[in-house]
Amino acid sequence: MEFAMGPIAWLVLVAVLLVIEAVTVGLTTIWFAGGALVAAVASWLGAGEIVQWILFLAVSLVLLIFTRPVAVKYMNRKVSHTNADSLIGKKAVVIQEINNLAQTGQVKINDLEWMARTENDDSVIPEKTIVVIREIEGVKLIVEEEKEG
Repeated sequence: MEFAMGPIAWLVLVAVLLVIEAVTVGLTTIWFAGGALVAAVASWLGAGEIVQWILFLAVSLVLLIFTRPVAVKYMNRKVSHTNADSLIGKKAVVIQEINNLAQTGQVKINDLEWMARTENDDSVIPEKTIVVIREIEGVKLIVEEEKEG
């Protein structure tokens, strides 16, 4: 018994791919759902099975290659950094000398005190110095002295 991909079969595939996309929200199967939809229309218009498969693959790949980067960029634009991630690039005030070798250092930002360290052990930053937060490692901020100018 031969299985032919008619319009209903393609539409079932569209539905399955959309459900997978809704569950994963990874922008992966949505492009193939678009290809399956085009193949369903082609099938409904009487195109042969080989043409349907070629359309499915071609449209899916074109959508994946050309529209996914734009969609990902658009979606990421609306994502705002929350909590600690929003601190990166901001300035803080040293309230306890930062010395990696002595394992000391605290900064204050947004009325909160954070443990702070520098990227290298040779750098010591005195109290009341303005620093810029470069990254976060666990519960401590990695900072560097603010450059004048």
